[in-house]
Amino acid sequence: MTTFDKREQGFEAKFAHDEELMFKAAARSNKLLGLWAAGELGLSGDAASAYATALVTDNLGNQTIVQTLNKVSDDLAAKGISREQVAQKVQECLHQALAQLEAASRQAS
Repeated sequence: MTTFDKREQGFEAKFAHDEELMFKAAARSNKLLGLWAAGELGLSGDAASAYATALVTDNLGNQTIVQTLNKVSDDLAAKGISREQVAQKVQECLHQALAQLEAASRQAS
């Protein structure tokens, strides 16, 4: 195996790792966003969990972050929560999800 082949394998492995990390972060972020939104909607228990799970599973069907943002914004509009507030919460949830995954990765090492 040549040095070039080894470098190529290394880049492919890093790409696969990064893609897996982003997939996990997006799923976790949507779950956190869904739980927050459910609370704002007055949902609790199984109803809150179902709302959050729906955001995660919808994202698995190639839903973009913009579509998720639009759905949650539409759901919360009647509660007086602006799209900008939801967008800010999306960012917070993504940062929180990445921090959780990083912490879990450090513990596993």
